[in-house]
Amino acid sequence: MEIDIDSYEHFSFDLWLTIIKSNPNFKGKRDALFRDFFSIEKDIDEVRKTVRHYDILFNRISEKTGNHLEREETFLIMLDALGKDTEKISLEDLNQFFHQVDDLFLNNIPVILWENIEEILIEIKEKNKTASILSNTAFINGESLRKVLEHHGLANYFSFMIFSDEVKASKPNLKIFDMMFNKINELRKVEKEKILHIGDNRIADYEGAKRFGVKAQLVKF
Repeated sequence: MEIDIDSYEHFSFDLWLTIIKSNPNFKGKRDALFRDFFSIEKDIDEVRKTVRHYDILFNRISEKTGNHLEREETFLIMLDALGKDTEKISLEDLNQFFHQVDDLFLNNIPVILWENIEEILIEIKEKNKTASILSNTAFINGESLRKVLEHHGLANYFSFMIFSDEVKASKPNLKIFDMMFNKINELRKVEKEKILHIGDNRIADYEGAKRFGVKAQLVKF
């Protein structure tokens, strides 16, 4: 996958399914942990189907509303769908579960999808241009995703990172693109037409960036 580095001054990257993808072992282990931690009386296939269904649904909601859905909310909805009495599940229970999920995630680290991404980021830096991350989050928070980029030796190539769970807005919401634009201009003055946002989601990444007024490139691997 290639980008036109010479035509732009700043490069905004989506993360999931643009730079990284889930470790093949993670989702199965997460779903098993979810079932066992909350003593869900369903077979693992039903748990997996439910998690997948709501993962897709929550993504569609974010695309349509531009709102970030907190993972506490998303897992309570899934627990209710799987027959659990959510009145009996405390915030402490959820936080203990998320702590275990985050550990599991980092022990099954996502893999690099864009194989020549480091070469591209090096070229961007060598040409005195800048790059950043603009990513929606769902079941995994921004703090853990920063650790993924650090693990792969990519974190230092990005001037800043914006994650939806930290700013309470999701692409294609123009607010999150405005946050990106303001942070870029804290570094140096860059016009919108000299900013390229790169991502895999046509609605969130491509159409969202275009509506805000920056350039966009859709990637598919």
